[in-house]
Amino acid sequence: MKKSNPPLIIAETLVTSKIYVVRKKKIMLDRDLAELYEVETRVLNQAVNRNMERFPEEFMFQLTPEEFEILISQIVTSSWGGTRKMPYAFTEYGVAMLSSVLRSKRAIQVNIQIMQIFSKIREMLMDSLSMKLDIEEIKQRLNNQDQNLELVFSYLDELIEKQETPTSRKPIGFKRNTETV
Repeated sequence: MKKSNPPLIIAETLVTSKIYVVRKKKIMLDRDLAELYEVETRVLNQAVNRNMERFPEEFMFQLTPEEFEILISQIVTSSWGGTRKMPYAFTEYGVAMLSSVLRSKRAIQVNIQIMQIFSKIREMLMDSLSMKLDIEEIKQRLNNQDQNLELVFSYLDELIEKQETPTSRKPIGFKRNTETV
């Protein structure tokens, strides 16, 4: 019997709008995840802090003040308020690990959706990369064809030049000496 996908709890666009790129990694912030899980940010962070061994650097890291400022300027929202400490940034692996820390039904369903969205993003990036490689290959072929066409045109120019300025040729064959006959 085939398992059906759990019903969508949150809009895909809402989740994708909360995925940022920091340190060349796609991340989600603790406060955004807490909002999606419908828990307070401090509750999410307490659960994470109690299970810190589950969250190595490639799963979760704390933003630096500079990264936070850059992120705020990119998001352009005024609802961030004062922050006592820098937010945690969770990578795709960190979001997956949250499901073992937060055990509510909503957290599990939201996690499944988030993981599916991360997967779609990865597929789109791979498709994009594949397309870029194909375009580069086409460009390379066109460059080679351009070079070949230039060579053909230079040969044609040489031939035209030779036709326009024929060199005097020595006649071939026997000369009849008309004086002696």
